[in-house]
Amino acid sequence: MFYLTILMIERVGFVIILAFLLVNVPAFRRLMSSDRLIDRVQLTIIFAIFAILANSTGIEIDPANQLHDKVFLTTISENYSIVNARILAVSVAGIIGGPWVGGAVGLIAGLHRVMLGNMAAQSWFYVPSSVLIGLLSGYLYNDRRNPFAVMSPWHGFLVGLLMESIQMVFIFLFSPTGWTLVQYIALPMILVNSVGTSVFLSIIGMFRRQEEETRAMQTHSVLELTKETLPYLRNGLNMQSARQVVRAIKRHTNFDAVSLTDRQTILAHVGAGSDHHIPGKMMLTHLSETVIESGRVHIAHNRDEIGCSHRDCPLEAAIVVPLRIRERVVGTLKMYYTAAWRLTPVEVQLAEGLGEIFANQIALGQAEMQAKLVRDAEIKSLQAQVNPHFFFNAINTISAMMRRDSEKARQLLLQLSTYFRANLIGARSTQITLAQERDHVHAYLTLEQTRFPDRFKVNFNNTVGDDVLLPPFTIQVLVENALKHAFGHRMHGNVVNINLAAVGDRLQIKVADNGEGIAPNILGRLGHEPVRSSHGTGTALQNLNQRLVGLYDKRSQLNFATSQAGTTVTISIPLVTKGES
Repeated sequence: MFYLTILMIERVGFVIILAFLLVNVPAFRRLMSSDRLIDRVQLTIIFAIFAILANSTGIEIDPANQLHDKVFLTTISENYSIVNARILAVSVAGIIGGPWVGGAVGLIAGLHRVMLGNMAAQSWFYVPSSVLIGLLSGYLYNDRRNPFAVMSPWHGFLVGLLMESIQMVFIFLFSPTGWTLVQYIALPMILVNSVGTSVFLSIIGMFRRQEEETRAMQTHSVLELTKETLPYLRNGLNMQSARQVVRAIKRHTNFDAVSLTDRQTILAHVGAGSDHHIPGKMMLTHLSETVIESGRVHIAHNRDEIGCSHRDCPLEAAIVVPLRIRERVVGTLKMYYTAAWRLTPVEVQLAEGLGEIFANQIALGQAEMQAKLVRDAEIKSLQAQVNPHFFFNAINTISAMMRRDSEKARQLLLQLSTYFRANLIGARSTQITLAQERDHVHAYLTLEQTRFPDRFKVNFNNTVGDDVLLPPFTIQVLVENALKHAFGHRMHGNVVNINLAAVGDRLQIKVADNGEGIAPNILGRLGHEPVRSSHGTGTALQNLNQRLVGLYDKRSQLNFATSQAGTTVTISIPLVTKGES
């Protein structure tokens, strides 16, 4: 049995070496995270080859439990068995690819085992056993919601133990030498293949962690890129701004080419293919037209899918992201590679994030232009206040978060996007729903509480429906004012309570804090004139008060009640729900 264990370690080591070489290939790592049918088929083929190699490099064992160590098996003698790492390959296929990949690999591996035995009747049980093991491995762990999730080596070891034990049960029940064979091979096969499964998953996990680090680095690049492109895209999507943006993207990423288009023409293109993807010309790829029509991100893995009309185009892979503003696609952001294998899920997520950020930047620019045209002084002033300072504070917060928790940084980027989207809605609306205002406040608080963990506690209580209408920024301005001014330098125990209730035919909004109160010489001026402080220009409350009075009546103005125990700001506006005239 000791000699058998050594031989098994040798066979499993061969499989592990092949796995290490394979995982080094980015195209294989992309297959592991893809849900496309063609990629599932390719993954099945790869693991089936592993299983066939495991069968063919197995160790023959005769009915007397004598070992026959051959380099490569093409057939085995009647009533002989094989000790191999087939179940390791089938189990890992299920863990990585899911139950259907695992089941398909099990079917192929089982059939190949039967063929090695010259289709003998007593060997057919290897087919159902291998299929069952592949399906079970996939169902035990297959997290398709997170393409970067990998089973831990310890769990992989336990799965390996279970799968090999199932195989031993089949051998005991259906093999001509059942119990005798199981007594001899069970311990070496179960232990060595289980350890092999654990090592295989460790290798995959190591490369996935490297990809996580790459994502963190790319998030940092996105933040730097966002800072750099904001001044350009706020001026709108045109050839001049697009040229600056694509150059910045090319500097901060590893794409071979980058393009920006409107709905018909190429606005800017840098990198490979610049000889025929010329700014000002009509778009050359069918892929861009498809993205504009569908409004969805499309990924091309070869030249045919890109659909460039130029015969010698060097571009072989592409990610095309729609730039959507107010439910309309105004253009596309396109990132290309000249080698398809370099396209991985990391780059896809990066491209999608950039597209979302750039669309919001363009929309912000359009909103600002609209505000100027209609001379909406209050909204323009408020937008000027909330955008620059909050934006760069949030960027710095996310940048600091990246190396500690890249997933948290990604979530904060999404909240930043939500915050800006709410700003856009407010910039072109006089009233929004309570649900929209709450999302705006939540996005703001998520970013602020990440900057100052455990410093504030904000409670949101309401007894009215989410379709109640109120002016944009109403609650957000009051909450931001409380966080900035109410608590001084106090670091803990700071609470803000937001309460909304129907009082007769009016909506009552109260924002109360347990801060230090408002100085008497300032209280009478709040809401009526700018009150400068070290935290801002002091125009936010004035703008809010003027909008409330202008939109409704004098009864809707801000009311302040303050003491050394804190401040309560109360607003009473007409109670109107969405859809009412």
